Amino acid sequence: MENFLIGKKHIHFIGIGGSGMYPLAQILHKQGYYLTGSDNNETETLKAVRNMGIPVYMGQRAENIEGADLIVHTAAIMADNPELIAAKASGVSVIERSVLLGLITSMYDNAVCVCGTHGKTTATSMLTHIFIADGNDLTAVIGGKLKAIGGSGICGTSDTMVCEACEFVDTFLKLYPDTAVVLNIDCDHLDYFKTMENMKRSFTKFCSMTTKIIVYNGDDANTVEAVSAADTKARLVTFGRSGRNDYYPANINHVSGFHTEFDVYRQGALLGRAAINVPGEHNVLNAVAAIAAAVENGCKYDSAVKGLAEFHGAVRRFEKLAEINGITIVDDYAHHPTEVRSLLETAKGMNFGRVWAVHQPFTYSRTATLLNEFADALGIADKVVLTEIMGSREKNTYNIYSKDLAEKIPGAVWFPTFEEVAKYVIDNAQSGDLIITLGCGDVYKVAYMMIDMLKGK
Repeated sequence: MENFLIGKKHIHFIGIGGSGMYPLAQILHKQGYYLTGSDNNETETLKAVRNMGIPVYMGQRAENIEGADLIVHTAAIMADNPELIAAKASGVSVIERSVLLGLITSMYDNAVCVCGTHGKTTATSMLTHIFIADGNDLTAVIGGKLKAIGGSGICGTSDTMVCEACEFVDTFLKLYPDTAVVLNIDCDHLDYFKTMENMKRSFTKFCSMTTKIIVYNGDDANTVEAVSAADTKARLVTFGRSGRNDYYPANINHVSGFHTEFDVYRQGALLGRAAINVPGEHNVLNAVAAIAAAVENGCKYDSAVKGLAEFHGAVRRFEKLAEINGITIVDDYAHHPTEVRSLLETAKGMNFGRVWAVHQPFTYSRTATLLNEFADALGIADKVVLTEIMGSREKNTYNIYSKDLAEKIPGAVWFPTFEEVAKYVIDNAQSGDLIITLGCGDVYKVAYMMIDMLKGK
């Protein structure tokens, strides 16, 4: 890949406070580039950017780009944004964030890229913990916040980079993976891919680009098909629940709500006992995938055990926020029926009374396409409360509303405002209940509203 950073001195980030932009700013700042940035909202991430000495403009205006010889923007920046319009009219090179991320992965001799419909952030976070425990001063770019590194990224000095590789709009095809970790392939983003066959073809392309190792879920039919079709000389390593895989767990023991212990086998030989402090068998598989990728890249198994033991979840992944008056409030990023099902089945298997699912549907296309699947998955909860659909980048050409989903779930209710949702739940919650806010939008705000209400009581 041509290094478009050569000769550049001043790089400007439009939307520098985004979780995906921050680690890229860290890397380029450490490499000695002069950075500036702009954003519309004050956040903890923006404070971290300023603490690096990077000037940040609040509000997005044409004059913010002055002096820059490369301009980077997030995919969330709309075409009518005045700063982006000025950037494109300036004659200066303008690139989207994913293009810059791709270039950065090409700079590392060992770029470990984690992809899959579900579990990317958790598996990438686990893998980061393991490499740190093994003494590797790695670089990491994660799709969520990880407390161990103080945010969504870290810039190290080794040749190893761990990177979350997102399939949406084929973003991951801009990366340069040395090791690919393929967790699973499920129906999602069909507004872009249209069909599962198209989606699998993209994963096949990603695997074909991988140069050294492909660690993939040998129990997931879509993944096996996609990897089998890849034109690659990379070494193939499988993980999964069954013993036919190279890496698999056995003797799984759910010791307590958040703590699970299990044996790890490699090609039929016991590597040893491991433990995680995040709930659910799906997270056992995420851990086994991370172990496989780490060990195949030279990490000691003991380091994997140590790293996993120190991992207590990424932000917004079954994140326990509060326990007040016997009521526990958890927040999770789940926004696809498969994720919702895994989350709620895990929750129902824990020692709580009733499980509340407070769900914010995300995008009209996903809600309309997977309406019945969402209804079935959410119906696992004892109580279901819905917010309005968060349309994000879409207009409601599907004529779909939260009430349509609520009508398919016995006893479900919906409310137009977060305040009404929070009040309904707290007015009806009892000691022993587990309340989970779930969705990839801003439904976490409801969780904090409910915490404030409980504290007021």
